[in-house]
Amino acid sequence: MKHANANEPRSPQFNQSLAKAFDLLELFDAQHSELSLSEIAKFSGLSMGSVQRITHTLEQLGYLVKAPASRKYRLGIRLMTLSANYLEADLLVDCANPYLSELSNSCLETVSLTEPCGLDMIYMARFTSRHYIPIHMPVGSSVPMYCSASGRAYLSALDDTQVHDYLTACELKAHTPNTITNIDTLSELIRECRSRGVAWNDAEYFLGDINIAAPIRNAAGTPVAAVHITTPSSRWTLDRALEQLAPSLMECARAITKAARMRS
Repeated sequence: MKHANANEPRSPQFNQSLAKAFDLLELFDAQHSELSLSEIAKFSGLSMGSVQRITHTLEQLGYLVKAPASRKYRLGIRLMTLSANYLEADLLVDCANPYLSELSNSCLETVSLTEPCGLDMIYMARFTSRHYIPIHMPVGSSVPMYCSASGRAYLSALDDTQVHDYLTACELKAHTPNTITNIDTLSELIRECRSRGVAWNDAEYFLGDINIAAPIRNAAGTPVAAVHITTPSSRWTLDRALEQLAPSLMECARAITKAARMRS
């Protein structure tokens, strides 16, 4: 997870101990589902004493669990209650679900809602296609804004200065041979997305994965989320997706925006 404000000066109110605990939890992912104390110390840069105190506390609270055989730590299921509480309280997700489901049923492809978090977009809701999909992105997964359709849709609703600030703040990494990493090229692409009202990604984060997206705005016109359709390149081309799916996608984004404003 990339944090947009990671380099900003910390307030005197900032609790370093609490921050270390959350940083430690974020070490766990699909590639590091279980970590030993020494691995946690290595990846976090914390002393072994700090790691032992933090992991013990998190284990006592149920946010970490120690595997009996390996003695390694993994995330505890109690974390799911925090995620569930967030989703239940998120008005936008509640407003969006019926429209996301309707769009998925009509286009027969996977439809998702993402919201910004730092330099990434987080999956908040996902209605999967009844057809084969090669890539699974569960709710809570994140993708970088710069190389995802949903992120570009969100960025396209900002002004050029804000877009430039974002692009200079993040690490422009090539995830596939198709990933665009040049700031000027990305800026021009985002301006084109803004003009067309829809953004896209052609196998820039995952090979064989095509996405188109549209922004969702609040009453002030500020982007707060994006809705996107995921299509495999085995069934679609980008041009065909933009031609046939973009109109219904944009209508879905407008409907969610309207419904959220009425309930806010």
